Amino acid sequence: MADTTGFLKHARREIEHRPLRERVRDFQEVNLPLPQDVLVTQASRCMDCGIPFCHGAGCPVQNRIPEFNDLIYRGRWREASENLHSTNNFPEITGRVCPAPCEASCTLNINDDPVLIKHIEQQIVERAWREGWITPLIARRRTGRRVAIVGSGPAGLAAAQQLARSGHDVVLFEKSDRIGGLLRYGIPEFKLDKRIIDRRLEQMRAEGVQFHPGVTVGEDVSVRYLKRTFDAVLLAMGATEPRDLNVEGRELANVHFAMDFLTQQNRINAGDDIPEEKLISAKDRCVVVIGGGDTGSDCVGTAIRQGAREVHQFEILPEPPKDENPETPWPLWPRILRTSTSHEEGCQRRWSVLTKSLTGRRGSVEQLHGVEVRWAPGENGPGFSEVPGTEFSMKVDLVLLAMGFVHVEHGGLIESADLECDKRGNLTVGDDYRTNEPDVFAAGDTVLGASLVVRAIYTGRQAGDAVDRHLRG
Repeated sequence: MADTTGFLKHARREIEHRPLRERVRDFQEVNLPLPQDVLVTQASRCMDCGIPFCHGAGCPVQNRIPEFNDLIYRGRWREASENLHSTNNFPEITGRVCPAPCEASCTLNINDDPVLIKHIEQQIVERAWREGWITPLIARRRTGRRVAIVGSGPAGLAAAQQLARSGHDVVLFEKSDRIGGLLRYGIPEFKLDKRIIDRRLEQMRAEGVQFHPGVTVGEDVSVRYLKRTFDAVLLAMGATEPRDLNVEGRELANVHFAMDFLTQQNRINAGDDIPEEKLISAKDRCVVVIGGGDTGSDCVGTAIRQGAREVHQFEILPEPPKDENPETPWPLWPRILRTSTSHEEGCQRRWSVLTKSLTGRRGSVEQLHGVEVRWAPGENGPGFSEVPGTEFSMKVDLVLLAMGFVHVEHGGLIESADLECDKRGNLTVGDDYRTNEPDVFAAGDTVLGASLVVRAIYTGRQAGDAVDRHLRG
């Protein structure tokens, strides 16, 4: 590294956010970029640690983090961008929405604050866009081979870009009316401005990728047709089957899956008209979000922006430690208490809460009935039991289920193609990302189950390389 003592001279500088009272009135991005000179100073904190766990154990997409930090410190921003793009097709996206396991595994994080890796990554690519360094990389020769990709989330997009740059004719099918999958409809605008996606899609179109939104494979076109028409098929539909709440009253009105709520708001932001009878609105309502993960946090921020009267978030797991957790030591991803910008905007959080039932009149939810639980180790792992005397009921007008996703949707495409799944319901593939069907490959959450954007990008790139090797014999 250029400054081997930078971590001794400079403290970590956290990114800033738009003022709370201002940002809750719109859906514009919350984070504010740091000045360039500050980024250079922050990059100088990257120490010459010898074994950089940040990009070994910490970064699923295997970004070469010490290298681009060193390039930034030396003022070689264009080379830093090229370095970053050598492992990551969409650093402008991961620099916004990745939870940054690289920072958790930074060597400095043993007894100090880690390097500001995630924000540096985002600002490298943003400068590259401003300077015009990011241009279409068009293949010099076409192979004449055709590849169909199903799903336009991060895995499908990464695979499509890699295959197009290898000279193949790539056609990407998406069941939604716009390209982007989870990036488009599952992540709120205040975390990821959708113009960021559109900017990258224009590059991919110039590289030869053909997009076909509004096409449901398994209904509008069959897998048999794709296999007959294309030389290879890559499935990247994601893990979109939500985990449901199996309690009395689940069928009441105003009880919705989180993704339906988030998708609708993203459609409204895009200019779509939603019929009033189908509108899922938190305005002037008492909202309960069940599920304490990122999706639940996104629901909190969206409900607040819609004008919710109160927002509560329940998590069945116990409250994690605030600082260090001996169960997840460095360089593992620490299970500690995290407070998002959405939580800061006004949310009452409770842990170790089990929802027992929902009740209401005239077909609409009005009350949530719950109980606190106590967790204890067991033969088959931790388990919980209800704590006597902690039963409670509360008034509620809108319940959002954000308890995660179980696996890829099995109806239609998976069943019609007779594809094999594992015990968890994910598609089974070999080391070459090939399914049990000849010429059919799979990647992303379709194979992994619900996971991180960076893992989806990595498996999309790897699957794209596997398809390329297959087509070239």
